[in-house]
Amino acid sequence: MEEIFFIQEVVPALLRGLLVSIQLIIPSAVAGLVIGIGVGGLRVYGQRWVAGLADGYVAIFRGFPLVVQLFIWYFGLPHIGIYLTPFAASVIGFSLCSGAYHSEYVRGAFLSIRRGQFHAAQALGFSRFGMIRSIVLPQALRLALPGCGNEIIYLIKYSSLAYMITCIELTGEGKIIASNTFKYMEIFLIIGAAYLILTSVAGSLLHRLEKRFRLPGFEHCSR
Repeated sequence: MEEIFFIQEVVPALLRGLLVSIQLIIPSAVAGLVIGIGVGGLRVYGQRWVAGLADGYVAIFRGFPLVVQLFIWYFGLPHIGIYLTPFAASVIGFSLCSGAYHSEYVRGAFLSIRRGQFHAAQALGFSRFGMIRSIVLPQALRLALPGCGNEIIYLIKYSSLAYMITCIELTGEGKIIASNTFKYMEIFLIIGAAYLILTSVAGSLLHRLEKRFRLPGFEHCSR
């Protein structure tokens, strides 16, 4: 009977939750990376007041606990007339929080580019924007990739917080099943294994991406 219950009830519920988790992770990872690149660039190359605003964004979203941010997006915004679905609130919360951390890696990568390349680009007639887009950004992204990859791994794991605002993903489905069956150990071991597989696959893909875009000796260049 337990095997039938597991096959008919537990597996479909966890697979349903896993699908929701993946649907949360992919757009949040992409949006977070885009936000991080933009904010990181503004912190280094923006005007002082723009850089100050970008620094403020990073301080807020790195300083507030993620679960508090999710509560604000889902439970707080209705008080000012803005209503988000649990899924939308989760994606917005994950994207903005992830973007703040990505921006730190991107900012460090921008600052690591040798200043001589700026002078060479200016001598060749590049505009400031063209220099950043065509010369600085491709190098910076290569340098930032390991750190940004780690942030994506973290995102996979902290996507489990979505159930706190009633977005029933993998952890939420597992909690419902465990509460009904009292099989907490078995269910959460399966959930932990699922996250381990997700992070392992993502880590392998990111490692291959790093190797694909690595420039021999580039990581050791000094300013």
